[in-house]
Amino acid sequence: MSEPAQIRIRQADKRLDLDYEDGSTLSFAAEFLRVQPPAGLGRAELVAGKRQVRILAASPTGSCALRLKFSDGYESGSYSWEYLRELGREQQIRWRRYLHLLEQAGLGRD
Repeated sequence: MSEPAQIRIRQADKRLDLDYEDGSTLSFAAEFLRVQPPAGLGRAELVAGKRQVRILAASPTGSCALRLKFSDGYESGSYSWEYLRELGREQQIRWRRYLHLLEQAGLGRD
C-alpha cells in the first residue's frame, strides 16, 4: 500500500488528512482515529470521552505506517497505510458501531 503524498493535521477541525498522488484524500476525525486500535494490537477496549482529543504529531515509520501522537498522551502502535485505507472505506460503519457500543455501555464521548 502506498504512502500518501501529503499528511496534514488540521488542528482547528481536529482532523487528519491524507492526500494521495492519484488525487484521492482520506480525512479522519482525531476522535475516530483515537478510538480505533492500530493494526496488530489485537482486540480493542471501548474508549470513551475522546471528543476533544487532538492529533499533536503524525510521523511516518518507514514507508509502511504512520505513528500518531494524541493530546491525551496516547501514542502506542502504528497505523499501517493499508489499515488507514480500510478505516477510510469503513469509517461510517465503524463510527456508528462505536456510538452504539458507547450507548450500550452507558458511556459518552465527553
